[in-house]
Order: sequence, then C-alpha cells, then structure tokens
Amino acid sequence: MQNLAEHQTEPALISPQVPAGDEERVDAVFNKIQQHIGFVPDALRLYSISPPLLETFVGNVGYFNMGGTQLPPVLTAMIRYLGSWQASCSYCIDLNEGFLSNMGIDLDVIRAARDNPDKAPLEAKDKTLLKLALKAITSPDEVDSADIDKARQQGWGDREIFDAVAQAANNRALNYILRTFNVEHEGAFA
Repeated sequence: MQNLAEHQTEPALISPQVPAGDEERVDAVFNKIQQHIGFVPDALRLYSISPPLLETFVGNVGYFNMGGTQLPPVLTAMIRYLGSWQASCSYCIDLNEGFLSNMGIDLDVIRAARDNPDKAPLEAKDKTLLKLALKAITSPDEVDSADIDKARQQGWGDREIFDAVAQAANNRALNYILRTFNVEHEGAFA
C-alpha cells in the first residue's frame, strides 16, 4: 500500500463545471445534501460534471445512509473507511474518519482497524460481513461459498451480504475516481 504521507498533493486535474442548462438540476441535489449534512463534499462537486451520474451516485449514497439498507451505519462507514485505506484514497479516509468520529468512536480505535479488521469497533457478526466486503474488493475470485455461509451463519441474509459487497465496490470506484483526478482533500475545488 502506498504511504499516504509521502504522496505529494497536486491540484485537482479537472474543475467541475455544471453543464449549461443543468444548473437547477444540480442545485436541487446540492441543496438536499447541504440540508442533510451541512455541506456539499467535493466528491459530489466532482460528479456535477455529469448530472445524471450525480443523481445516481447520490441515490446510491442515500440508500446506504438514509435507511434503505439494513446494515448498521457504523458497519457501512467502516466498509468505506477500510476499503479507502486499502485503496490509498486520502479524501475518503478523512471523510469516513469524520463520520465515524461523529458516531462517537475514538479516532485511535478507528485507526487501529486499518491493518486488522478484527480491531474494528463492531460486533463479531458485523466484522464477518466487513471482512467479506473487504475480501470482495481485494480478491473477489477468492470469495467462495464458505465466506457466504459464514455470513449467513452470523444471521445475515443474502440482501445484506449483497449490500455490503456493493457498498465496498461502489466505494472503491469512488476511490479511483477521486485519485484519478487528484481530489485528495476536502477543499480541492475552493
């Protein structure tokens, strides 16, 4: 894994410009985000280049953060956090550390899980699903029926198993988009 401290901060490679005629569409999405979390993250500002993808992305995020999934919020945040750590995406690491801290989890406890998911501040049941989701994005060909059965034995249904893997995969895609365009920290488009 790349050492994040050694990664030199470069300016973003593109500056998001809302396509002419789509300003109201994007403003409507941004206003909802502003009302919900108090700011519009740069990751969403980047997506404003393509309003249909912005809406799809926000819908996906909303599913995981507005009660669409049965997965606990700390679990979904840890999936994003540890997946982002593995992908060396400083933006998503920082953002998810903030979310987890706001959930009342100590920063040292959060960071202890970086190299060992068993140290994640989760119940054993949730750790099983966390490890399955991380395995799915690091070595998907190695996920087998034993991994799925282990999650089922912990009480997870197929929808929750799918949701955890989808959360990890969608987050990994975001990691790569942000890294590609050098969006490393909030404020990149200030």
